[in-house]
Order: sequence, then C-alpha cells, then structure tokens
Amino acid sequence: QVQLVESGGGLVQTGDSLRLSCAASGRTRRSYAMGWFRQAPGKEREFVATINWGGSITTYADSVKGRFTISRDNAKNTVFLQMNSLKPEDTAVYYCAAGDYSSRRSTYNYWGQGTQVTVSS
Repeated sequence: QVQLVESGGGLVQTGDSLRLSCAASGRTRRSYAMGWFRQAPGKEREFVATINWGGSITTYADSVKGRFTISRDNAKNTVFLQMNSLKPEDTAVYYCAAGDYSSRRSTYNYWGQGTQVTVSS
C-alpha cells in the first residue's frame, strides 16, 4: 500500500502561483510514476500532469501546458506541481496518484484525498 497526502492548496487570484506537494509513504520503493488530476464541481476528474519514476519524462494536459510544472524528489518521496498564471478555470480539487506512467485514471492504483485550489477572478 502507498499513502498519499496532498498539501499546498488555497485561495488565490487570477495570475497568481501555487505549489502543490504530495508526500508518499508506505511501499514507496516500487518505481511508481506520479500523476496529478483535478476535479471541478459537476465535472469528471481530469488529467493534469504525470512524471515517470526517474523524473526525466513528463506529460501535461493541453490546458496547463506552459503554466504548470510537475517534478519529484524521490529522496523525500514527494512530488510537486508548480502552478503559475492561474486562471478561474483551474479551480478544482487536485489529487495526486501513484501508478503507471499514463494520462488515464485507470492506470493509477493509489490516490490522495485531494487539496482544494480556488482561483478568483
């Protein structure tokens, strides 16, 4: 089992930045890819970004490309999501997940409880 705990969410204004963190514990020795997903009210959970175990390969949703950056520190079992130039449409609960490198939710076995990000206009 892998436990994931997100932090760093909050209320910001359009154009501001936030950095989300996701701390992993438990069976972290396996080489999991890590992903970020988000879910806005009334919408399905959608892919945001993913990073492979070594941190050398990343993929982003088109909606965040150029604004968000995913990174990881395996020594600290932590993955980050740096979010710049935030927009109101970025408002959602953000979840981190551990699993296989993919943009599909079904390939991730473990999920955090989520952290709320609210961007005011």
